[in-house]
Amino acid sequence: MVTPLETKLEALIAPIVEATGFELVRLRLTGSQTKTVQIMAERPDGTMTAENCATLSRAISAMLEEADPISDKYILEVSSPGIDRPLTRLKDYERWEGFEAKIELRQAVENQKRFRGILAGIEGEDVCIDLEGEEDTALIPYSLISSGKLLLTDELVTESLRRAKAAGKEVDDGE
Repeated sequence: MVTPLETKLEALIAPIVEATGFELVRLRLTGSQTKTVQIMAERPDGTMTAENCATLSRAISAMLEEADPISDKYILEVSSPGIDRPLTRLKDYERWEGFEAKIELRQAVENQKRFRGILAGIEGEDVCIDLEGEEDTALIPYSLISSGKLLLTDELVTESLRRAKAAGKEVDDGE
């Protein structure tokens, strides 16, 4: 459930993230006395370095100081989504096709709220997932998904390293 303050923060932060060349993966606000504003972001190629996090953190900090949307004390955390990343956008389910994930729904479908299987892309506004023991690919309406996450597997680690290496080569070639 997204709070009104999270909605306000996302409206302020998303343009900064995009203007600095990144994509917002997730924004969360946690804590009661000292709040933590957690920003997960990545470059369009799906990578994010510590230097990228620092650049984005400085840009967001400056905006938060000026706009002052949080009346209490807060901590700003900017990070990459990590290898076993959350799947927060429809395009994430497509980008990570072929990898194992778990998905939780807002409401049960065929008496089930939790699914685990191999992502099989998207079809319109539906997430396709191959579930163990099922012959047909399941279609899950994206609008029913409350959370999704890649599962840490050897294949995922290998692919993440491959993508990071390819992204590093692109950066080196561009200099």
